[in-house]
Amino acid sequence: MTRALMIQGTGSNVGKSMLVAGLCRAAVRRGLSVAPFKPQNMSNNAAVTADGGEIGRAQAMQAMACGKPLTVDMNPVLLKPESEVGSQVVVQGKRLTTVKARAYSALKPQLMEKVLESFNRLKSNNDLVIVEGAGSPAEVNLRAGDIANMGFAVAADVPVILAGDIDRGGVIAQLVGTQTVIDPADAAMVAGFMVNKFRGDPSLFDDGYAMIEQHTGWSGFGVLPYFSDAWKLPAEDALDISNGQGQGDFNVACLGLSRIANFDDLDPLAQEEGVTLTVLRAGHPIPGDTDLVIIPGSKSTRGDLAFLREQGWDIDLMAHVRRGGHVLGICGGYQMLGSVVRDPDGIEGPAGDTAGLGLLDLETVMSSDKRLTETNAVHAASGQGFHGYEIHIGRTEGRDRDRPFAMVDGRPEGAVSSDGRISGSYLHGMFRDDGFRRAWLEGLGAQASDVGYDATVEATLDALADHMEAHLDVAGMLGVAR
Repeated sequence: MTRALMIQGTGSNVGKSMLVAGLCRAAVRRGLSVAPFKPQNMSNNAAVTADGGEIGRAQAMQAMACGKPLTVDMNPVLLKPESEVGSQVVVQGKRLTTVKARAYSALKPQLMEKVLESFNRLKSNNDLVIVEGAGSPAEVNLRAGDIANMGFAVAADVPVILAGDIDRGGVIAQLVGTQTVIDPADAAMVAGFMVNKFRGDPSLFDDGYAMIEQHTGWSGFGVLPYFSDAWKLPAEDALDISNGQGQGDFNVACLGLSRIANFDDLDPLAQEEGVTLTVLRAGHPIPGDTDLVIIPGSKSTRGDLAFLREQGWDIDLMAHVRRGGHVLGICGGYQMLGSVVRDPDGIEGPAGDTAGLGLLDLETVMSSDKRLTETNAVHAASGQGFHGYEIHIGRTEGRDRDRPFAMVDGRPEGAVSSDGRISGSYLHGMFRDDGFRRAWLEGLGAQASDVGYDATVEATLDALADHMEAHLDVAGMLGVAR
């Protein structure tokens, strides 16, 4: 009989995604067929499944830890924020609607059926399903109609292990306070707790650990020291995007847009020793010694064009280009490089046109049709093949498309300026291909390494599982699954 276990957190960003990935790899190494599952996720960093759907990037990493292909059932409800108050709702891989937060509360009850349908499908095909919660069960004001935490755990009868984050402080209050505020029936679903991200000597927390056990009556599964290689795993939250570890001579600046999407494009570059990658936050200018500026994907191209201009990055970009610098726009960033982004039907907000950056002779027209597909392409300049994916709305046309960035099934894709220094493409994930990344960097005058990106992620997942086995009662955690 298939068993299941759920990892919930005392708050957002306590490390749930990483913990699930490590448990998945540890269970797979025990000979089990394992699948990850997250009932409801909120992220603009999505992965494309083989059947043309989309799920959260964290579930894609967890699927990699399981050695499984991506399926939409691994994340049946994905919320993609489009504004401060509204999100696109993706159900089992396909866009359902766009709603404001208050309206979503009314929608949640009817989504539970789809959540349980996907969960049961995964259970029927695996020995173990490891579930990731969202946010915190202590947000009891959201408990009615909940599909992400205890609402799901109770409906599916899945035991919960609660993770606290000692790195942010107050972990005793996090764990004890959670038990205090949640309903007793929900608290009964908790099989135990663990403490994540400890720095220093874990034995110094022995008294605090005992206090948590005493106050809650829950079993403790251990204290996990901070995993220093976590940066090598794909980040799902834009706040987790780290600057690269390399200190190379080739300087890359990525604009940290307010609705940045699919920013895992940056992960392989961050691991290049010859590259210094900097993610620019609001209010920070583009450094004058930058060799390449990347304008990444965006969930709101017109909104982020306004944000970009508010930071003065449009002025910095023009100065960068005058100095002979290179620019790469990916997806929404590609759309921004043209002369105008037209939205006649108000897909991204009020209908109208927004002036682009004018660095490429292109126009983009938004439409409701969304392109979701995995893609094999050949880079036009180097002839190097690579695998990527598309996940966007809108069509882009113009004279600079006569010089394509790549060829896909014999058709031109993307655009390049006449001097070759400005490039744009709808293709995500291109830098994961080691051969293409090396050829592309060397074409820009950078020193490329022999790093294998996917191999690095695989090795890091193994190291994460080893780290958890060394410090946590992993066998005990897996043993509470039912």
